[in-house]
Amino acid sequence: MGDTTDELIDLARQITSRPPERELDMLLATGEQISCSLLAMAVDALGYPVISLTGTQVGITTDDVHTKAKILDISADRLRKELIHNKIVIVAGFQGCNSNNDITTLGRGGSDTTAVAIAAALKADVCEIYTDVDGVYTADPRIVPDARKLSVISYDEMLELASLGALVLQPRSVEVAKQHGVTIHVRASFNYNEGTLVQEVAKMEKEIVVSGVASDLNVAKISLLDVPDRPGVASHLFKALANERINVDMIIQSTMRNERNNISFTICRDDLDKALLIVEKVRDEIGAGGIAFGKDVAKVSIVGAGMITNPGVAATMFSALAAENINIEMISTSEIKVSCIIKADEARKAVQALHRAFELGQQ
Repeated sequence: MGDTTDELIDLARQITSRPPERELDMLLATGEQISCSLLAMAVDALGYPVISLTGTQVGITTDDVHTKAKILDISADRLRKELIHNKIVIVAGFQGCNSNNDITTLGRGGSDTTAVAIAAALKADVCEIYTDVDGVYTADPRIVPDARKLSVISYDEMLELASLGALVLQPRSVEVAKQHGVTIHVRASFNYNEGTLVQEVAKMEKEIVVSGVASDLNVAKISLLDVPDRPGVASHLFKALANERINVDMIIQSTMRNERNNISFTICRDDLDKALLIVEKVRDEIGAGGIAFGKDVAKVSIVGAGMITNPGVAATMFSALAAENINIEMISTSEIKVSCIIKADEARKAVQALHRAFELGQQ
């Protein structure tokens, strides 16, 4: 039933291209409730005591941001009560309840976040996340056939990989796990193989410079052109985007020319239409020249805790891309990652080249 959310969104868009976010949450929350209740019926038919609960019934309290709510608290009293009575408890993921008792949803992949938050509330030994792959790999095995499964990965590395396009775990679920010290075991739904443990790793293997390569096609690039070079302009732009809960990833400001410059940044492609309306308004307010945008881009990244103490990693990455004649449009770095924006149709080739360059299939 994995396409239910997309089907519900399509229903909403048959009525309006901009459904009210509160009503969209009311609609989208039904998908998990359908799956939840049907699973409970299946378990009951096998003869086991079981109960299904919505996010509200469990006591998942969120903030007031519809479609992208954050969990503030889980009371867990109802959960403990049902567990004491030896019931299998099936919780509808992806949803909660705000201070007005309105249903909220946690955004794409929110069920992972629900699971980790419940594990934290119950002080569980481990939170097992079952998916269509049997662990975290050095790259997507569908793109790189010789990608290796990692037996363990740190929270920081997993958080970077998840936020950079690795679809195994939702980034916010890793954030919650790190905050509360919850060990996540990523496993396959289709076998009993050991997966990958995501946990705090006290002594990272520093000789392993790069742990993985990720790509993200859900990216859009926006450029605000001919921007007046004066204090407060960038603040005005990015505050307006933040007020509408649009996350900005990579940012580049060009060199000033005639007291004007260009500001380019990337966002989630899903937010492009909403972001363009905001940027157009800001352009008029600050007296900028024009706007350019593109959806045919991708972000390719390398991640590894060993980068901190190993110089030359970025140079190796850029050389590998250059050897494939892949042009880099934007670059972003942190202590444990380097990301590049490239053309979307070159993402697959880039991932394969970087996996080879760092010999990730041989370690």
